[in-house]
Amino acid sequence: MLIPLLIAFGALLVLGVLVVGIYNGLVTLRNGFRNAFAQVDVQLKRRHDLIPNLVETAKGYMAHERQTLEAVMAARASATQANVRVTANPADAAAVGALGQAEAGLTSALGRLLAVAENYPQLKADATMRSLMEELTSTENRIAFSRQAFNDAVLAYNNRREVFPAVLLASALGFQPGEFLRIDSEAERQAPKVGF
Repeated sequence: MLIPLLIAFGALLVLGVLVVGIYNGLVTLRNGFRNAFAQVDVQLKRRHDLIPNLVETAKGYMAHERQTLEAVMAARASATQANVRVTANPADAAAVGALGQAEAGLTSALGRLLAVAENYPQLKADATMRSLMEELTSTENRIAFSRQAFNDAVLAYNNRREVFPAVLLASALGFQPGEFLRIDSEAERQAPKVGF
């Protein structure tokens, strides 16, 4: 009677250790992709902070291009709001998707601004504008690296969540799939071109 009881207790102990190990591993990976998004967030905020300065500098030269400048600011506002939603919960797939779309819209609006700026030689020669454009290009590269790190962290989390035996417990323990930060438009796939 004692041996079957010890075997049952041992089996329960092994099962408990397995469940705890799976849970802790998933928590670690989920926290990893949340941290990776925090790095994306830093770069997006940097980008969003540069844009008003860029628009303000361009305003003086491009007074009759008001529609383009307003479109950039509206796209920035939309991207900033989407970023706030994802920052609150990087595991929210809908919010991550909305952020990707908002950032694609912002990149498209910035592309139009840069294309229009090409028609203004004085603006291209402005030291402040050149400095802001260099900073924007640098930030775009940082965003790309941060997005890749985030997507790598989401991939590791999703892989761990979907392999056996974790797949049997992940949903029951509240671990939902992570969403990749996707590039939604052709404009977003290309960094802004700076030609001074």
